Amino acid sequence: MPEAPKSTTFNRGQQEYSLAEKNKKALQFIEDVTANADQVQKRVLAEILTRNAHADYLQRHGLSGHTDRDTFKKTMPVITYDDLQPDVTRIANGDTSPILCSHPISEFLTSSGTSGGERKLMPTIEEELDRRSLIYSLLMPVMNQFVPGLDEGKGMYFLFIKSEAKTPGGLVARPVLTSYYKSSHFRERPYDPYTNYTSPNETILCPDSYQSMYSQMLCGLCQHKDVLRVGAVFASGFIRAIRFLEKHWSLLCHDIRTGTLNPQITDPAVRDAVAEILKPDPKLAGFVEGECSKDSWQGIITRLWPNTKYVDVIVTGTMSQYIPTLDYYSNGLPLVCTMYASSECYFGLNLNPLCKPSDVSYTLIPTMAYFEFLPVHRNNALSNTPISVPKSLNEKEQQDLVDLADVKLGHEYELVVTTFAGLYRYRVGDVLRVAGFKNKAPQFNFICRKNVVLSIDSDKTDEVELQSAVKNAVNHLVPFDAMVAEYTSYADTMTIPGHYVLYWELSVKGSTPIPPSVFEDCCLTMEESLNSVYRQGRASDKSIGALEIKIVESGTFDKLMDYAISMGASINQYKTPRCVKFAPIVELLNSKVVSKYFSPKCPKWVPGHKQWCNKN
Repeated sequence: MPEAPKSTTFNRGQQEYSLAEKNKKALQFIEDVTANADQVQKRVLAEILTRNAHADYLQRHGLSGHTDRDTFKKTMPVITYDDLQPDVTRIANGDTSPILCSHPISEFLTSSGTSGGERKLMPTIEEELDRRSLIYSLLMPVMNQFVPGLDEGKGMYFLFIKSEAKTPGGLVARPVLTSYYKSSHFRERPYDPYTNYTSPNETILCPDSYQSMYSQMLCGLCQHKDVLRVGAVFASGFIRAIRFLEKHWSLLCHDIRTGTLNPQITDPAVRDAVAEILKPDPKLAGFVEGECSKDSWQGIITRLWPNTKYVDVIVTGTMSQYIPTLDYYSNGLPLVCTMYASSECYFGLNLNPLCKPSDVSYTLIPTMAYFEFLPVHRNNALSNTPISVPKSLNEKEQQDLVDLADVKLGHEYELVVTTFAGLYRYRVGDVLRVAGFKNKAPQFNFICRKNVVLSIDSDKTDEVELQSAVKNAVNHLVPFDAMVAEYTSYADTMTIPGHYVLYWELSVKGSTPIPPSVFEDCCLTMEESLNSVYRQGRASDKSIGALEIKIVESGTFDKLMDYAISMGASINQYKTPRCVKFAPIVELLNSKVVSKYFSPKCPKWVPGHKQWCNKN
């Protein structure tokens, strides 16, 4: 198997040579594993099965002693988290026998838990940190091909941890990014100009989200000329940082002017770390104050951090709705999505990072896990109808799974992984579309999470379709210089018939009031954008009521995030849920509604050659 690049300790005198060598090795590693993708995958599977041969899970399914791919595919079932949960519970309760894998489970990684469902516990082993570190080590060598000179400055990244919990058996349970940031791989990383951040480790590792955000923003402002790239994990997290600056810039300017840290920052380690950076600088304070006090915040990123070359955030999937806001704040800087990962496994990276957000594709690195792909189909390829993926698979559907090297261009698949940490043919829940190939390895567009849907009757609306409908509807707001800053949805089945509810938080820059008829037009446009099953339910079957838009107060979605974090979600992994079901979240949203509007008539529905457009 191709050898993964090793971390390098840099000395300033030999930095240029060392970086060139490190970059060359990293890029060669990518070439090698993608050129031999299928062979690497066979070896990865054999290694996983060999080392875990005595695990209870493999013995239970009659696979102990077998390492070939054909036997694996015939023997092992394709599973979801529900199938895995009894084994997870055993481990969580303290059973240390080799249940899933031969290596001891070192901790559990928690799913983001932001859509109102149960947070999942993903078992992991110590060596998985090496694989995550490998992906991180490949990012900047790839990026350096497109934006040279990144070693000459710093990155301003807003990174956060979440306080961890313990299972009854004493294992730590925490989000994957918290696990990485608290590991020695991150905390004790050797000097590398590519991981030279404006935020000291102590500010990232501070468990208080306010103190962490404040101190990271302050350090970023103090080093504003050194910043060459900015970012966070998700687009929503970076925008939250900019909105934090909007609220607190006067306090930050006071600290910069006086060289003293706000007394609200009480964490001793944070105060000591910031003291190394914060010095009295009235000139910088005046500059920041002058920019932040202007009426318009357009281009605030390039105004405050003038050497910034790109914004490093995830803007694929539902995060794409933040693109206009990021463009506004950054004056259209490139939006870069670098990697694709989850709690289950780190998957791959974007080899063309300066592409348009709509063109982002990820190359799966064949050494990370064993990958299989379950074909998924839309009800009608000519319309944006929901992706259909069965919850449980019959024998034929399990046989339909294809390997990494056998996927077809343009086809969509649900990702299935077998990992070193003991997941076997586990359905991740991500739907991917094959966009191209790097040598023999496919490159995938991220389409959506398959389980984020709205449904009232027989209709099913997926995340992609909902996003498209909202995008079409907001065109009605353009003449009023308004946009949807955030949104989520809810299937209200308490009414008869049930109906879709959209919660919109607006960003309005225009002075002309928006008439109610405009919002009604938005409702109808959304309905016209939805699939034919939905429109039949509305126009013919009358099984679905009129779509409703509820306008909520400014700041509502910040409160929604605060609530999710208070309930255990990670600030790093938090994504605004595009569909909510959890009663307290719905109650919170409803308590912030300032106005509501319904679709004024049924959408058009055409059964065969006959056109239906029933009036309400």
